[in-house]
Amino acid sequence: MVRNLVTKLEEGFLSLLLVSMTLLVFAEVVARFGFNAGIHWAQEVTLLLAAWFVLFGASYGVKVGAHIGVDVFVKLMPENTHRLVTLVAVGLCLVYCGLFLYGSWIYISKMKMIGIELEDLPVPKWIPMSILVIGFVLLIIRFLELGWKVLTKEADGFHFADEAEESMEIANELKGTALGDPNDSQNQKKQEDK
Repeated sequence: MVRNLVTKLEEGFLSLLLVSMTLLVFAEVVARFGFNAGIHWAQEVTLLLAAWFVLFGASYGVKVGAHIGVDVFVKLMPENTHRLVTLVAVGLCLVYCGLFLYGSWIYISKMKMIGIELEDLPVPKWIPMSILVIGFVLLIIRFLELGWKVLTKEADGFHFADEAEESMEIANELKGTALGDPNDSQNQKKQEDK
């Protein structure tokens, strides 16, 4: 229940960021080329929205297995070795995120101490840049969750997106649809609807 709510909130927030960024760029283009006037703060806000989208979305990508990885060699290993290599990779990811989290914390602390504002808006720079800390904390949580799942044998690896497999599934569906394959689930549904 709580997990589903968190997932829906994450998806909603990512959607909001993407829609906001798209609408802002669209409004800027219309204002600039349609009315020969621009929104002076649009570029900076668009870059900040993009940063939030990427850094927040990276942890969501780890959660749902949306990242692309080259794991052909690892998949050929025996199960215990595969799990060990995955744990080593998770450990390296945690070290990487920890270093960036530490550097981000120092950067944001200095921005707050100095009191620098954004170039185009009267907002302290450390507030929108806080996504650096938030994003890496979320990534650390996701990698810890993955490491725990591998240790408890709930998962055996990162479960990267397999574009080749997905492409072949789509090709087979299209081939089945074009040939009128009766075993194709979509064709069966169409025939049942008739």
